[in-house]
Amino acid sequence: MNETPIPETDTDLLATQPAIIRFEDVVSGQFDAQEEKPQTGVQKRVLAPQPESPKLHKVLAQSGMGSRLEMEQLILEGRITVNNEPAHIGQRVQFGDHVKVNGKPIRVRIDPPPARVIAYHKPAGEVVSHDDPQNRPTVFRKLPKLFQGKWQSVGRLDLNTEGLLLFTSSGELANNLMHPRFGLEREYAVRVLGALNQEEKQKLLAGVQLDDGMAQFGSIEEGGGEGSNCWYRVTISEGRNREVRRMFESVGHAVSRLIRIRYGAMVLPRGLKRGAWMELDENDIRALTRAAHVPSQTGQGGPRTARHPAATQAKPAGANRRPPRNAPVQDKQPDPMQTSLGYIGVDSYTRQRQQANGKRRGSGGGAGRRASGRSR
Repeated sequence: MNETPIPETDTDLLATQPAIIRFEDVVSGQFDAQEEKPQTGVQKRVLAPQPESPKLHKVLAQSGMGSRLEMEQLILEGRITVNNEPAHIGQRVQFGDHVKVNGKPIRVRIDPPPARVIAYHKPAGEVVSHDDPQNRPTVFRKLPKLFQGKWQSVGRLDLNTEGLLLFTSSGELANNLMHPRFGLEREYAVRVLGALNQEEKQKLLAGVQLDDGMAQFGSIEEGGGEGSNCWYRVTISEGRNREVRRMFESVGHAVSRLIRIRYGAMVLPRGLKRGAWMELDENDIRALTRAAHVPSQTGQGGPRTARHPAATQAKPAGANRRPPRNAPVQDKQPDPMQTSLGYIGVDSYTRQRQQANGKRRGSGGGAGRRASGRSR
């Protein structure tokens, strides 16, 4: 009699279970059950290292000021300052630094650091703010230190909303990911008091009037529930303040729980516990920048821009003409963040977990392997 083999490692489990949180997981209770299990994936507390910034004397020599030896001599003589402080031999400079030679500003070309992006599993009870007047816990206190710039949230989740929240070091990327013109879909699991009738569904899909304008869901899917608590999977292509909650309230239903499980094609990874974060790798960030139409940066000395694939395709005649005012609305374009290999972020999280599991097996032996299998 053949028996189904029992996975012994996290790597085996990744092959047998979806690597992402689905709406069905929330409704079935698996989403909450994972919080009770020991953490099996890597939970880094520091970011991966970035390439070192260039040295000052090299940057000045490349800008035509003289040889590297001559620039070092000027530094020794105290004739060069960086951000109004005397420079020193071996000093490194980064994007945004102000360099002066003999008191005169010098324009030097230093590429900005590549964008960094992290996915954070926000728990209820945290605010998305650097400084909260009520001194409530903020999401930023759990994020890793960024040595240059600061983390910017891609949209917000209110105090009682949980789930996927993206952060990036690039203001341009953050703004474009949030901009309504790109229509990146947000997917939520919503638990409300009382079931929606057909008329209420149609209103929410057609559009309801809120204080700050019309709002509508792209889709509504029933998910069952117990008693008067009913689950719904909804999608929406914008992110106004408390918009999902206000929309349900407009048709007479209070929201008792709200979880964001997807932003475009970035889905909350399975196993990423509340209050934990993961950093996206270069391939996933490149997919994000393409979706947001932001020039990509591959690192120090690398190419500075990459055109969106759609920009290289020939446009049909009349493509730039505006449609008639009363023309019917065409079907929504496919989500630009969908990739041929699945969802953004899955590979990043899978690789991090596999690396962590490999290190554990190397140090802990067979007992550690069996323990990690049972912990899932």
